[in-house]
Amino acid sequence: MLTALSIRDIVLIEVLDLDFDSGLGVLTGETGAGKSILLDALGLVLGARAESGLVRSGCAQASVTASFDPTASALHLLKANDLEADLSEPLIIRRTLKADGGSRAFINDQPVSATLLRQIGDGLVEIHGQHDDRGLINPRGHRALLDSFARAEVSAVTGAWHAMKASAEALETARAALADADRDRDYLSHAVAELTSFAPEPGEEALLAERRSTMQRGEKIAADLSHVSTLIESADGALSQLRQAARVLDRISRDHTALGEALASVDRAIIEGSMAEDQLAEAARALTFDPAELEADEARLFDLRALARKHRVQPDDLAALTLELAEKLAAIEAGGEGLAQLEARLERTRTAYREAALALSAQRKSAALRLDKAVAAELAPLKLDAAQFRTIVDQLPETGWGPQGIDRVEFEISTNPGAPFAPLIKIASGGELSRFILALKVALAEAGGAATMIFDEIDRGVGGAVASAIGERLSRLSKQSQLLVVTHSPQVAARGDTHLLIAKSHDGTVTRTGVRILSSDERREEIARMLSGAEVTDEARAQAARLLEAA
Repeated sequence: MLTALSIRDIVLIEVLDLDFDSGLGVLTGETGAGKSILLDALGLVLGARAESGLVRSGCAQASVTASFDPTASALHLLKANDLEADLSEPLIIRRTLKADGGSRAFINDQPVSATLLRQIGDGLVEIHGQHDDRGLINPRGHRALLDSFARAEVSAVTGAWHAMKASAEALETARAALADADRDRDYLSHAVAELTSFAPEPGEEALLAERRSTMQRGEKIAADLSHVSTLIESADGALSQLRQAARVLDRISRDHTALGEALASVDRAIIEGSMAEDQLAEAARALTFDPAELEADEARLFDLRALARKHRVQPDDLAALTLELAEKLAAIEAGGEGLAQLEARLERTRTAYREAALALSAQRKSAALRLDKAVAAELAPLKLDAAQFRTIVDQLPETGWGPQGIDRVEFEISTNPGAPFAPLIKIASGGELSRFILALKVALAEAGGAATMIFDEIDRGVGGAVASAIGERLSRLSKQSQLLVVTHSPQVAARGDTHLLIAKSHDGTVTRTGVRILSSDERREEIARMLSGAEVTDEARAQAARLLEAA
C-alpha cells in the first residue's frame, strides 16, 4: 500500500507531501489543474521513462519519493539483487531527475537500476488509464490471473516440468558421453588386451631391477670365485701342495720325531683348506644362474618401462590403469542398457508432466467459464450490456510448454453484437477499456493483485446510473486493495474514503499545482461544484449531501 508521496519540482508542483490511507481515495479538480502531473510523478518513482520535461522550469533537478508497505514479492526481488530489505520496515523509493535528462533511483537509500525499479513498481501499483499498456491488458499476465482466480496448484506442474527437464538433460549427457566413448572403443579394446596380457603388478619394476642387478653382480663374483678355486683346488694349487708336503713330512717324521708338530699343523691346514674348498663350492652353486633368466628379466623390465611411457603413467600405476580402462570399456559395452533406462525415465517424467499439465488445463478451462460469467454480470451496470467477454484457453505446441503448463490464456472482448472478439488492447474507446478493466478487476477481486491500484478517469463519458455503478464497484474493490481514482464524476467522488483536491494557484508570476485533503464540508462543496459547474448552487449542495449520505 502507498503510504506517503513527496514531490519536489515536478512541472507545476514545487513542494508536495501527501499521506495516504487504505480504502478508496478520490482525486478531483478542474480540467487542467494538474491531475496528470501527480500521476506522472508517481509513474516516475515506479520506473516510468524519465523525461527531462518533468523538471520544473528553472530548476536543476526534480525528485519524487514514495513510501510503501513492503510486499513479499518486492522483498524477494531486492534480496535476489543483493539488496537489504526488511518486512518490518517501509519500502522507500526515491527517483531523482536532472534537467539534462539524467536520472537515478534508490530503494531504502540503495541505488537500483531502472529495470529493477520497474519490476518492483509493477508489483506495488497497477495504473489503469487511457493508454495503459500494462496490467490486465498485457496477455502475458492473463494466465497468472486466471490461475489465481481458479486457485490452481501450478506448483505440481512446475515440479513435474523440472523433473522432466532433468531427465532430458541426463539422457543428453549420457548420449554425448557414449558418443565420445564409442570413438575410443578401438583404442580401449587394444589397450586393455595389451595390458591384460602383460599383467603388470605394483612393485614389479623394483623387483625386476633388483634381480637383474643381483645377477649382474653375481657374474663378476663367480669369476673371482672360480679363480680362487683354481688357486686352491688345481693340481698345482695350494691344497695339492699341502697334501704333498704332508706326505713328505709323514715319511721323514718317523726318523725325526720333532717334525710331528709340523705335520700336525700341515694336517690342520689341509682340513681348513678342504673346508674352504667346500664353502667356495657352496658359494659358487649359490651364484649360479641361468643366463636366459637374466635375459628374460631384462626384457620384461624394459617392456614394463616402455608400456608405462606409452600410457604416460609410472610403471607401478599400470595395474590400476588396466582396471580403469577395463571399466571404461565395460561401460561402453553396457552403455546401450544405461541409455534405455534413462530413456524410460524421461518417458515416465514426460507422462507425469503431461498428466499434471492436462489436469491444470482442465481446471483453467472450468475457471475460465466461471470468470466469463462473473465478468458478464458486471458489464450491463457499466453500460457495456452489448459487449461480451471470454477467456481463451488454448493448448500451445509442445515447443511452448513450460513450468506453467501447456496453455495460452488471453482475455478477449466483443464490444457490439456480431462484432468479432479481439484482445483487450484492441478496444478503441479508452472509456470502454477502463470499464472493462474495472469489471474484470471486480470479478478477479478475490484472486488479489497489486496492493495499490490507480484508475485514471475511468468514468470518462458516462454519468448518472453508470457513474453510480462505477463508484459502487470501486468502493467494493477498495476492500481488497488500496484504490486511487482520478474522477470527474460526483457519483464516484462521493464513494471515496478520502478526497484529495488538485488545484492551481497563481501569485502573479508563478503558477503552482497543489493537492490537499478535503474536510467533510469542503468535500460537499467540491462535489457540488462537480454537479453544477462554475457557480455552485444550493440545489447542487443539497444534491452533494444526498450523494455523500447515500455513499
